[in-house]
Parts: sequence; structure tokens; C-alpha cells
Amino acid sequence: MYVYLAIFVGGALGASGRFMISLWLEENSVFPYETLLVNLIGCFILTYLSTHPTLMKGIPSAIKVGISTGVIGAFTTFSTFSTETVQLWIDTSQTLALLYVVASLAGGLVLSWLGFFTANNRKGHAK
Repeated sequence: MYVYLAIFVGGALGASGRFMISLWLEENSVFPYETLLVNLIGCFILTYLSTHPTLMKGIPSAIKVGISTGVIGAFTTFSTFSTETVQLWIDTSQTLALLYVVASLAGGLVLSWLGFFTANNRKGHAK
């Protein structure tokens, strides 16, 4: 039961964070900067949290799931990315659509690697 509550609360926090970023950026651009930004941030944070050698130790598994599935899952969005890609392709520019896909995939992988190395290359941390 606790895991469902943790996911519920985490989901509310993640979705609220995503909405705040969209308000903060609030651009009238055709390119979906808000979705790109939240997905890239999510790639870094999820990898950092899941690979850090000590950060999540001792935290109950329900809270870990609440953070990963709830907060990060609601903060990031694959369905919006997919919908925006199709809309760019059909309505605006196939070049922008391809740029969006490449920026999302390459940027997500780079930030995931950065999250991993940041989490595991801390001063004084022995491998």
C-alpha cells in the first residue's frame, strides 16, 4: 500500500514540476523546448539516483519507487515527445522533427552518462 501512496505523491510532485518548467519557459516556439528540457533533466537525475553508490542506501523501496516511477516518471514524458515529433513532421518541418529526435536521444544518452559518472566519480570514492 505504501508504494502506491509514494507513487501517487511522487507523481503529483513530478507533474507539478513539469508544469512549472513549462510556465517558466512559456515560449511561442514551434520547437518543443519544454519537453526536451524535462526529458534531459530526467535522464540525468534518474541515472544519478539509481547509480550513486550510497545516496539511496537505507531508503525504503517504496520511497525509491515513488521517486523513480512517481517523480521522474511524471516529470518526463515519452508520449508528449512522440506526439510533438509527429506534429512537427506533419505540420511544420521534417528537419525540425528529426532534430528533435536526435537532440532527445543523443542528449538523453549523454546526460545519462553524465549522471552515471557524476554519481560514481566523487572525491574520495573508491571503485
